[in-house]
Amino acid sequence: MFTLFKSLTLRQALFNQAPVLIASLAIAEMFYKFHSFLLESIAFLATWFVLDLVVSLLFGTATKKPDAT
Repeated sequence: MFTLFKSLTLRQALFNQAPVLIASLAIAEMFYKFHSFLLESIAFLATWFVLDLVVSLLFGTATKKPDAT
């Protein structure tokens, strides 16, 4: 988590990650009722990952690996 925040600029964090984070929190709060903090935390993090991936793919900001040549 520290590496995530360290690698992002304030602008990237506010405009790219904050909306996805808030949406993930809302989804987790409304739908995840596992009666286990650990399971709900894992589900929240997985939701954040998937939503961030979808948003990145939709807006073309997903990073591509450079060629080895």
